[in-house]
Amino acid sequence: MKELKRVILKLSGEALSGEAKSGYDDALIEDIARQVKKIVEKGIDVGVVIGGGNYWRGRSNDNIDRTKADQIGMLATIMNCIYVSEIFRSCGIKTNILTPFECGSMTKLFSKDRANKYFEKGMVVFFAGGTGHPYFSTDTGIVLRAIELDADAILLAKAIDGVYDSDPKINPAAKKYDTLPIQEVVDKKLGVIDMTASVMCMENKMPLMIFGLNEKDSILNAMTGKFNGTVVTVD
Repeated sequence: MKELKRVILKLSGEALSGEAKSGYDDALIEDIARQVKKIVEKGIDVGVVIGGGNYWRGRSNDNIDRTKADQIGMLATIMNCIYVSEIFRSCGIKTNILTPFECGSMTKLFSKDRANKYFEKGMVVFFAGGTGHPYFSTDTGIVLRAIELDADAILLAKAIDGVYDSDPKINPAAKKYDTLPIQEVVDKKLGVIDMTASVMCMENKMPLMIFGLNEKDSILNAMTGKFNGTVVTVD
């Protein structure tokens, strides 16, 4: 993999809540900020996308229209980005939040030029609100932003430490992949990210690095290739 000069970091909303499974684990978020600050200080651009799972899992509620459920999910990601952005700022990181739709004075409207301007100023840019449309996940949103902004890789910080051939919670003998071609992810429907996002990565040659958020210095280690996770290759 080429030298990483710009990355988009995806944080699981559920992982941010820690053991509580909802809300926020401030100590965990402060540790993420510590790692991201060191990355930015090396001159690397960092964008952040956060899921909304600590607030909302709309697809499991059959009583709500899918479009409305997805809109609630978009708002959950905005709340998460505002919260985490403020923690980052308290740790001395300059931030800004971009959304694909107007959100009053709380965020700025996304454009590639605006995002690049913020990166040039050394800011961490949060991309909230997904794609702005229903039926698309935050997986699709992060891949879209990574492709638009010519990122070198997507970092997926999850509650699990990589990609396995089966669910390790169910199968103790599940095998973890060190590297995995994106074609195999698509062919075997491994669920690393959703199928739409997987195909976009394959067609646009966007590599993925999947690792456990709770492992010590996991984000820093991903940047140096010293991580205990899975690299999804695109060559």
